[in-house]
Amino acid sequence: MTTRSTTAPSPPADWGPPSARPAACAEDLHRAYGRGAAAVQALRGVSVAFAPGTFTAVMGPSGSGKTTLLHCLAGMDRPTRGTVRWGDTEVSRLSERRLAELRRRRVGFVFQAFNLMPAMTVAQNVELPGRLAGARPDRATVLDALARVGLAGRERDRPGRLSGGQQQRVAIARALVARPDVLFADEPTGALDRATGHEILALLRTGVDRDGQTCVMVTHDPVAAGYADRVLLLADGLVVDELERPTAALVGERLSRLGG
Repeated sequence: MTTRSTTAPSPPADWGPPSARPAACAEDLHRAYGRGAAAVQALRGVSVAFAPGTFTAVMGPSGSGKTTLLHCLAGMDRPTRGTVRWGDTEVSRLSERRLAELRRRRVGFVFQAFNLMPAMTVAQNVELPGRLAGARPDRATVLDALARVGLAGRERDRPGRLSGGQQQRVAIARALVARPDVLFADEPTGALDRATGHEILALLRTGVDRDGQTCVMVTHDPVAAGYADRVLLLADGLVVDELERPTAALVGERLSRLGG
């Protein structure tokens, strides 16, 4: 078990071959809300990198900046200063239209609250991001995504007929149907009971191990963090610690030191 208190180094100008490049990274990331003396500094110079085929959990006390970091990395929020890259593409300064187009192809996002459309079938929910982008996935691709999350045969059901865990599986299939470079997940088990949460975490872990998916997950749960390859601990908008091959006990102990 190793720990480090430094943030990830900035990517070099010559990134080398694609296989050596981070799937996503941020350099000197700042995010402020408001102006002047009343401004809230949510991020204060975060530099992190996520290697392809790895699972990272982001943790910290309430108000530490973990969700802001996730949203900036996923292109859902704009940093005040600093850069975000997906592979070799800098996305932090793209136009809103270009960013939206690229986001639909390059990243997936899983929300705590599922965010499914109740009037649509499971298959239609999975298709929705592609349809909005004008590139509706074919039926075989949709069925394959559902099979990967254990929902083969449920494509015609509506979300109201599914359990909470099954609805989160639909949300994961929707995020994965375009085969994104990075899957971002914001408290994906927060609305689920512990047993169902473990099923979702095992599903995310399998996607990393079997399919080479890169996953970045915000969580408050040390047990959930134990599924990851490493944990980044944030406090006051900074990365203050990093744990490799974390255990729930170690994560819980480090969080308690931070007041989390």
